[in-house]
Amino acid sequence: MIAMRANGWTRLFSLSALACVTGAAASSAAPAAPDFSGFWGRGTFDFEAKNSGPGPIRNLNRLPSGSSDPTRPVGDYNNTILNPEASAIVKLRAEKALTGVTFPDPSTRCRPYNPPFIFAMQLGMMFLQNTDEITILYNQDDQVRHARLNGKHPDHLTPSWKGDSLAHYEGDTLVIDTVGIRADAQSVVDRYGTPLGEGAHVVERYRLIDAAAAKKAQNEYEKEGGRLGGAMTADENYPKGLLLELMIENPAYFKQPLPVVVTYRRTILPWQEQVCAENANNQYAIAASPPIPTAEKPDFCGVQNDGDSVRHFQLCPRDVFRRGDSRSGNADGRDDSEFCSGQHHRLAETAR
Repeated sequence: MIAMRANGWTRLFSLSALACVTGAAASSAAPAAPDFSGFWGRGTFDFEAKNSGPGPIRNLNRLPSGSSDPTRPVGDYNNTILNPEASAIVKLRAEKALTGVTFPDPSTRCRPYNPPFIFAMQLGMMFLQNTDEITILYNQDDQVRHARLNGKHPDHLTPSWKGDSLAHYEGDTLVIDTVGIRADAQSVVDRYGTPLGEGAHVVERYRLIDAAAAKKAQNEYEKEGGRLGGAMTADENYPKGLLLELMIENPAYFKQPLPVVVTYRRTILPWQEQVCAENANNQYAIAASPPIPTAEKPDFCGVQNDGDSVRHFQLCPRDVFRRGDSRSGNADGRDDSEFCSGQHHRLAETAR
């Protein structure tokens, strides 16, 4: 457009150019992230098999209906994905399960659930999607995971129970990459005690699918896995389901990566708290349970109101804390360790 008047055509030209630039920027902007909000659930433990590739460990103990017996997780130690060492471990744990004796895992020991075990065990989950982080809540034992958006794994990573998780969006798919998962005797892949070793790498891919497809997948898998008494009742009117595709790399124990699936539907149930420590008898039917960790002496902070003063105190075992080894702060800003130098009770008074 030709400029004919300084405050006329030139202004019109400038506004037109700005509109073009703004429109181009909007068209090149990243699409909105998919909305995974709401409470998602399913009715069966374990992983679903993909259409191709090796399948997950299955339960050798079956009910008369032919489905898995959820009370006795007897893993198929002949699964071809297992190396000889892993096969021997799964076989030993299967023999224990057949007699009703549980083996230690994050669920039976009330520990944080490591990936990928958390996906095999949890029935209900919820996303909290923020601009810099994805938080995933799981209702069984109140497990929580955090995945940083668009970051990078540290060069030097200390292994932890939940590992280090990074998230990013690929169109309509949320991708979470997890490394640095702690490997010990209780780190497992599934309910069958399949061991998880050092160097494990788990990739999650979440996307919304049609509700009818999700319902069909869940119904088909319940014939294999069996429907649990604590199953999440689905919302039959919600138009979408949620598909989780997992790739599990477990080089210490798997001959190759394991691709599996978990299918969720929106549930109509309210969020239910389930605290593991409140049920010390976590067992398979008539089984003897592994011991739940307990403390011989209390270790907590409290407040005692004596009328004219408020006394903050901590109870702790002798010599547990050294000065500076703080677990929480007092109302006056000092470390709790200041009150626990070799005494079961150490009182500090502050004015009300």
